Amino acid sequence: MTNPLLEALATTSNLLSVELRPPRAELNAAAGMDAWIDTYHAVRGLVRQGLFVYLTDSAVGAREENNLRHLVNNLGTDVPRSHVIPFLTTKHTREYCLSYAERALHEGFPSLVVLGGDKSVGPARCVEHAWQLRQDIRAHVPELALGGWANPHQNPVTQVRYLSDPHFTGELFLTQVVSHHDLPKIDAFLTAQQAAGVTTPGIFGVFYYRSANPRTLSVLQQFLTVPAEALTKEFEAGDSPEEICARSLRELRKAGARHLYLSNLPIQGTARVLQRILDLV
Repeated sequence: MTNPLLEALATTSNLLSVELRPPRAELNAAAGMDAWIDTYHAVRGLVRQGLFVYLTDSAVGAREENNLRHLVNNLGTDVPRSHVIPFLTTKHTREYCLSYAERALHEGFPSLVVLGGDKSVGPARCVEHAWQLRQDIRAHVPELALGGWANPHQNPVTQVRYLSDPHFTGELFLTQVVSHHDLPKIDAFLTAQQAAGVTTPGIFGVFYYRSANPRTLSVLQQFLTVPAEALTKEFEAGDSPEEICARSLRELRKAGARHLYLSNLPIQGTARVLQRILDLV
């Protein structure tokens, strides 16, 4: 099975992809169905534009619907599954995770991003570290391309050491979300990566902040590093969410972060919002 994501990372100078969240598991049947219909439309629209789409697994502490089951049942055959990359956290049983990986490959999804998952909420991890689960998956389903995780907000030398460790077991990594307010951290991370000779392609996250609502930012800060004060000043100055997001994309590219993914785009009207951002970039 060819892997378009790995090929794109190797041949495209600036790859942009999108991360979407499946509907929350606690929605009632009608609301859940409506939410999944919106999700399918968003995924289809983005993939048909040639974009890669990531589907999260229990993002920001919320239990989400099984992303793989719904994709298999409802995405259809008109959307190339090679452009849809599910996330899998360690916050399931080991048996579930191995079965999930096996089914992902069987159903035509050649890539899987395996993360640890937030330790402070939800079920316990089945292993202490995500690399342990990636090793198990690699042994069980060796054909899958695996992605890991790095956090530029933490010590850059330590983070890069994780990527260079033989136990990492992955062909790519995604990062925690960053913004134009984090350029020194990005520079330190990229410098450490270059110094260590790590050539594993990384995809840096950019969050689409829809407002500077203090309550929302406070909740997000439990899971992300949020530049709340700087964001508030930008919104108060009259900048739109799209302008702020476009600024991050533009400045991160200038700083050397070649590949980026956008997080927190709305499920309804996803393509329109994305286009407004790109027009400003």
